[in-house]
Amino acid sequence: MNDLLKKNARKATWLVPFACLLAGGALTGISTNLAKYAGDIGLTPLAFLFWSITGAAIILLIVSFLRKEALPFSAHSIEYYFVAAFVSVAAANLLLFSAIPHVGAGFVALIISLPPLLTYVGALMLRMERFYLIRALGVVTALFGAGVLAIHKLSAPESSVFWTLVALCGPVLLAIGNIYRSLRWPDNASSGALAPGMLIAAALLLGLFSAFSDFSVAISLDAWLPLGLIAVQAWVFAGQFFLLFLLQKTGGPVLLSLLGAVGAVVGVPIAIFLQGERPPEGLFLGATLIAIGVVLVTWGGVKMTTVTIKDE
Repeated sequence: MNDLLKKNARKATWLVPFACLLAGGALTGISTNLAKYAGDIGLTPLAFLFWSITGAAIILLIVSFLRKEALPFSAHSIEYYFVAAFVSVAAANLLLFSAIPHVGAGFVALIISLPPLLTYVGALMLRMERFYLIRALGVVTALFGAGVLAIHKLSAPESSVFWTLVALCGPVLLAIGNIYRSLRWPDNASSGALAPGMLIAAALLLGLFSAFSDFSVAISLDAWLPLGLIAVQAWVFAGQFFLLFLLQKTGGPVLLSLLGAVGAVVGVPIAIFLQGERPPEGLFLGATLIAIGVVLVTWGGVKMTTVTIKDE
């Protein structure tokens, strides 16, 4: 009976984060392609990001209200909202969305699989993770796959080195955000309450950036297509960030960082078959290594949980 309870505990422990990883990663891949299409129909990256984030914040606020989850309001939680918003949402996504018209949605979908190594190294240094060989191999494998694709992109004659480097800054910020959100998670705060708080802070930061720069968030209200696309992206963001916080709480920062790897597997085929982009050089090898990395890190997490439960 005791063994059965332990077995069920292991399943329950990893079923939720694994489901969040797959669903959240799929939404991440879809999001990069929506950003590419937004540029094609004339929406600027800042305007598209600002209104989509604002819409997602409203959606998650309503969900939080219906679930009777009050947003924490303390000095710690407000700091958490704004720092997490800047690193994980406003700055990272603005860089990535701005680079998409120049490097392609497929490439951006691929490089957001790069945070695992930085996150894993940071988590080890801060003693948030124990070293486990299987997980380390998984992270390195996923990173190597993304590196193969990045090298091919930089060596292409038509590539923009500047915008490629701008795009590569996005994963660095995402990795920093993964570590920060785990370290500074407010006490007794639910994932459903923190997600809308972070998105509200992100919308405020993007609005301030627009007010103090030459970049506008104005959009045309005459055409239904831009408004419809913003509405779709708002729902995608709402689901993506809700799952991000849930995965952060249940799976830890390293498993969370693999959202980008799953996003790459989903986003690249969409960019190729639906948006007509040319397949990135080295796609098969890179995507295969990324997929293997996701499996190894997830399996390594299951093995770690099994050992912990047996020790108890």
